Amino acid sequence: MNHINHGRRKWLSLGGIVLGATLLPNTVLAAVSTPKPRILNFRNINTGEKLGAEFALGRGFSTNTLRLLDHFLRDKRTNQVHKMDPQLFTKFYRVQQQLGLRNTEIQIICGYRSAASNAAMHRRSHGVASNSYHIRGQAIDFRIDGVPLATLRDSVQSLQNGGVGYYPRSNFIHMDTGPVRTWNGS
Repeated sequence: MNHINHGRRKWLSLGGIVLGATLLPNTVLAAVSTPKPRILNFRNINTGEKLGAEFALGRGFSTNTLRLLDHFLRDKRTNQVHKMDPQLFTKFYRVQQQLGLRNTEIQIICGYRSAASNAAMHRRSHGVASNSYHIRGQAIDFRIDGVPLATLRDSVQSLQNGGVGYYPRSNFIHMDTGPVRTWNGS
């Protein structure tokens, strides 16, 4: 009588859990098992356009959402559209998570830049790289209202993934998916 069958107790406990779960309404089970979509809200300060982009872990972005983002981040000077690296958007979400932000508007200063636009900017400023990652669709310049620029820089740098430029006088952060490196601009 004093002998306890631990194996039997584990099976009885598991059975109770399964039975209890079957009594829950399906809507509760769906809410628990379905990952919440990730939402990124953007505003292009050059065009005034706004875009909310939704994606899910493991599935990424829909083809349609990626096309919308490519158009949204087009070259403001030529209206040329280029395929943007989806890893940029994953980085935005990770930064928002680190900073405890949710549904925050990300202000886009510059996304894709055509080779001609980049060359013209490079001639006017030594701060513009001649072979910028913007030309490849692998860079975005941005800011988030209410978040100090240095805090934003530190968050992006902590990802240890790509380049991070800090431009306090121009009030933006450059983020790209190239090699890990950092620099300070004007």
